[in-house]
Amino acid sequence: MKDALSITASAVDPGLLSLPWSQPLSKWPSEVIVSLPKGLSRHLVRFADLSGSVVAVKETTEEMARREYEMLGNLARLDVPCVSRVAVIAGRTDSRGNPLPAALVTSHLKFSMPYRALFTRVLRPDTATRLVDALALLLVRLHNVGFYWGDVSLSNALFRRDAGAFAAYLVDAETGELHEEGLTDGQRAYDLDLARTNIAGEILDLAAGGRLERGVDAVAIADGIVSSYRSLWAALTEHESFAAGEAWRITERVERLNALGFDIGEMSIQTTADGTRVEIEPKVVDAGHHQRRLIRLTGLDVEENQARRLLNDLDEFRARSTKHWADEEMYAHEWLTRVFEPVVRAIPYDLRAKLEPAEVFHQVLEHRWYMSQAQGRSVPLAEVLTSYINEVLRHRRDEATIMGPPTETMSLPVITGSVPVDGEDADVDWRDLV
Repeated sequence: MKDALSITASAVDPGLLSLPWSQPLSKWPSEVIVSLPKGLSRHLVRFADLSGSVVAVKETTEEMARREYEMLGNLARLDVPCVSRVAVIAGRTDSRGNPLPAALVTSHLKFSMPYRALFTRVLRPDTATRLVDALALLLVRLHNVGFYWGDVSLSNALFRRDAGAFAAYLVDAETGELHEEGLTDGQRAYDLDLARTNIAGEILDLAAGGRLERGVDAVAIADGIVSSYRSLWAALTEHESFAAGEAWRITERVERLNALGFDIGEMSIQTTADGTRVEIEPKVVDAGHHQRRLIRLTGLDVEENQARRLLNDLDEFRARSTKHWADEEMYAHEWLTRVFEPVVRAIPYDLRAKLEPAEVFHQVLEHRWYMSQAQGRSVPLAEVLTSYINEVLRHRRDEATIMGPPTETMSLPVITGSVPVDGEDADVDWRDLV
């Protein structure tokens, strides 16, 4: 008697039962496969249609699948940016009763891209730097909650646009370890050194294929994660001492962390025996300062830099208002209904998969600034929207789900086309997106 199929999930989607688990993942029919870009992986990974949504399916051992499933659940509870777990499928057998690998199923992160999908022919140095900075912030957040990654690389993360920057999400937690007591300096240093080595290898691999802009130093790009990480980690954790009369420096430290996107949940404050000096050290630091404020005021759940940009526009709206409300929430509601939502609603339905709403709003504000500078006047928002939709957004590729060719056509001749990426037109080799 062959083993029964075993599905472990927090909420089982009936559609899981209809996927062809009795076939090796490499043989799944094109009707269930969704062609999306994916990063490099030691395991076979395919995207599939599950009840109208997209999931990633990875074949691995049952032990590793269950371990990673539990780890992703723990990281989600700690509010760390990572893909969402869906299920573990074990007990798979083919039509002849031969065992098949277990599978880990995770949700596809909408509007996210592997790093190779963020460039076309050539990786520009400014794009590479922004990706490395995003990965450094993710690594700081992971280390801050006691997570040792053990396989830090651009390939093991997904990236979403974040108001001119990128936000990184952990994809592969297979090698990770969660330490409730926190990480040692040695563990953090090893993870950071591994990140530098892997990134250098990934960038050099692009250079070997002629995919790196001439004159760009791949090692220097990789070194950037070390400096970015150390700067952020010091801001979050360093011990600070000052004279008792400089108590304002406590507020300054909090504001500095807020500007970086972090809140202090707990701080250790001690005075010397003679009362002449004060020592402070953050104990509990949580990311998402601007995200939390925006959610509280408007209910919008966006990336951190997007939240910062939207809040700046909200604050400017409040400063221009002739009303004198006592509650900030009232200004926020009026800004939401009179400024943000009309911009989002103005985007034609067929273009709404290009970018997520908060990123569209950020880019509209950027477009308005450039138009106003070029024309020497304050351009009305309606005019800006028309220009942005027709001249910018309409020519972008969809990023809700960036499509490549079906897996079965990978051996066919290359399909190329001209599409704008980061504001520039370039030829796309779609093989890089799958």
